[in-house]
Amino acid sequence: MPLMSVIVVLLVVGVLLWLVNTYIPMDGKIKSILNAVVVIAVVLWLLQIFGLLNQLNGIRVGK
Repeated sequence: MPLMSVIVVLLVVGVLLWLVNTYIPMDGKIKSILNAVVVIAVVLWLLQIFGLLNQLNGIRVGK
């Protein structure tokens, strides 16, 4: 994946997270959990893209 695409995806995710945090009324605990989930997902995605987390390919859920 080209670096420019990665930057665009990060910007879009950041703007969407900011919009949710700013304009959707939620309890602070729920916002914290949402932010943590999004940050963890983005970090895992980045590690996968840059090849630092190749072990995720072997993980299977279920049978």
